Amino acid sequence: MITLTPSPFSPSEALAAFEKEARGAGAIVSFTGLVRDRAGETDVDGLHLQAYSPMTENGIEKAAADARQRWPLTALRIIHRIGDMAPFEPIVFVATASAHRRAAFEAADFLMDYLKTEAVFWKKEFTKTGSRWIEPRAEDYSDSARWTQTDTETDRHARHK
Repeated sequence: MITLTPSPFSPSEALAAFEKEARGAGAIVSFTGLVRDRAGETDVDGLHLQAYSPMTENGIEKAAADARQRWPLTALRIIHRIGDMAPFEPIVFVATASAHRRAAFEAADFLMDYLKTEAVFWKKEFTKTGSRWIEPRAEDYSDSARWTQTDTETDRHARHK
């Protein structure tokens, strides 16, 4: 299930609901991303995140389908905030469940790399001195590039069946 929401959400409530949905899985992995309060040496007052519907949702759905194809997942959940957010508010929640831990970890990591680099979002950071649009970092693209390597995908999936 994938949700884009302008409303704050509770990661602990999302995880509790996901655990019920994924009952019987051998492993559940979750990740919660928070709005940072600092950008380098600058205090951050807030963040605005804009999506482009339905393109944003369709891209995330495709990444989720890709994750399900690569790893034997029993459940998957993504919640992503849009709109205005304050520092320390949850911005993203990703949870995956599988019979084995490695598949759940890798699928969650894959989905976060997609959300950081490929998902159609525009992020604007607000500080006391102004605002600026945020782009993915070089490290984000480097992390994401791991998933385009063709030598491990089939082997990794076969190991976790």
